[in-house]
Amino acid sequence: MARDPTVCVIGEDVGHYGGSYKVTKGLAEKFGDLRVLDTPICENSFTGMGIGAAMTGLRTVVEGMNMGFLLLAYNQISNNAGMLHYTSGGQFKIPIVIRGPGGVGKQLGAEHSQRLESYFQSVPGLQMVACSTPYNAKGLMKAAIRSDNPVILYEHVLLYNLKERIPDEEYVLCLEEAELVRPGKDVTILTYSRMRHFVLQAAKTLVERGYDPEIIDIRSLKPFDLFTIGNSIKKTHKVLIVEECMRTGGIGASLRAAIVDNFWDFLDGRPECLSSQDVPTPYAATLEDATVVQPAQIVVKVEQMCQGLV
Repeated sequence: MARDPTVCVIGEDVGHYGGSYKVTKGLAEKFGDLRVLDTPICENSFTGMGIGAAMTGLRTVVEGMNMGFLLLAYNQISNNAGMLHYTSGGQFKIPIVIRGPGGVGKQLGAEHSQRLESYFQSVPGLQMVACSTPYNAKGLMKAAIRSDNPVILYEHVLLYNLKERIPDEEYVLCLEEAELVRPGKDVTILTYSRMRHFVLQAAKTLVERGYDPEIIDIRSLKPFDLFTIGNSIKKTHKVLIVEECMRTGGIGASLRAAIVDNFWDFLDGRPECLSSQDVPTPYAATLEDATVVQPAQIVVKVEQMCQGLV
C-alpha cells in the first residue's frame, strides 16, 4: 500500500478494529479510512463494489471475515470477477484479491469451517493460491496484489499464530509455482495450507522408520504447477495427495485427474488421496478431528504405498 496508492482494502472490521484476525491491524491509522474501508455486513455488496473499483483503476483487497461468508458473494466472484475481462473483450482488467480465513478451525462449527477452494476451482478466469507459512503468505500476497487477474488467496484460520523470520528485503513469489518443502526419493506427497504441517509431522515418523518422502506444497490451486509435480513423480513413481478439502469434487480430485492424464506412465500404482470426510464439520472436538486427515493416517498410507499394499 505504501508502494502503490491504488491499493485499497475493504471488508467488515478491517479498519480501526484491525480485522477479525488482526491481519489489517494498523493500516487504517497509516493509510486512512478511504483506503482501509469498513463495510456493513453485506458480502455481495462490498465484493461487487471491490470488483467495480478494480475495473476502474484501483487494486482492491477484499477481506471475507470468514471464507464461508463469501458464498453470499458467489455471483459477484464468479459472474463478475472471473468473467468481465473476457466478456468485455479485454476492455477491463480485474486486479482484485479476495482473501480471508477458512478451513476447519477448533470447534467453529460447520458454517465457519468451509473450504471454498472446491467451490471456486471450476470458475473460469480466477486464480487460486493457498498460503501455509508467514514467508509464503507475504510473498503470495504481494504477487496477488500486483497481478492484473482476480486472485483468491486462501488463509487458514489455525495458521495465523505461526511465527517465522522473513527477509527484510523485497521478495515476491510466483503465483503459479509449487514449493519443494522436503526432497526425497520414496514417495511424492502433495499438500497445501494447514495440511503441510500435518505432513511434516508425519514425515518425522516416516524418516524414523526408514522412509524418505518428498513433500511439495502445491500453493497454486489453480493452475497446478505440473512441471514441479511431474518432475517429482518421475523420480519417486508414487504420489499421495493430502488435503483438508472434501474428497468429492475437491482439489485432490482435480489434481488426481491431472496426474493420471499427464504422468500415468511414470506411476507404479494409482495416485492415492487423503481428504476430509464428505460431511458438515461437527462442533464436537473429537468428531471434528475424525472428519479431517490426521498425521497418523498419513504415516499408515505412505507405509502401505511403499510396501505395495495399495
